[in-house]
Amino acid sequence: MAKDAPRRWDRRMQQRLAHGEAAALGELYDRFASLVHGLAHRVLGDEGAADRITREVFAHIWENPDAYDPKQGPLRSWVATLTHERAVRRLHQTESAALARGGEGTTEDLERKVRRASAAARADYIVTAMPAPLRAALELAYFQRRDYRQTAADLGVTEDEARRRLRLGLQLLSTANDAAGPAEPHSSPGPPPGYGRAL
Repeated sequence: MAKDAPRRWDRRMQQRLAHGEAAALGELYDRFASLVHGLAHRVLGDEGAADRITREVFAHIWENPDAYDPKQGPLRSWVATLTHERAVRRLHQTESAALARGGEGTTEDLERKVRRASAAARADYIVTAMPAPLRAALELAYFQRRDYRQTAADLGVTEDEARRRLRLGLQLLSTANDAAGPAEPHSSPGPPPGYGRAL
């Protein structure tokens, strides 16, 4: 029952947006603006560019509410996909323009930069989307440098459970590099694999 609550919220939000309910857009913004801005900033490394991407994403959602199909996956994942597409496209445009002006680097350097940025953004998304117990275990282990025994004690779980949480969290994170894949220059990037399903 509780698992269906987010799906109901997603469907209801899509319907409210389709009916032009401005309050729905505000609610959606409150819920996802930090996700959108964070992903865009991770790809672009620029506060102003991330602000512009954030405005573009929410404008697109407002103008195209029927573009989201709740049957295809969570609204959060769809919003992340929109953000990723726009941020990668902007990065391509910016870096390609710099190359055209005689900047340092090659097309291959640009593609490597796009792949790294995509993998980093996906890793950020995975961490924020994973269940809280997995996220807490990873944060203790990697940001506070706790081993699995200390992590277990801090979380009040068995050592086996701490190891399980760390293993699952790392398995999820390992998909970030796989999903980034090679980016195609001069093409509109599609959604990164995995963004369309619940994590």
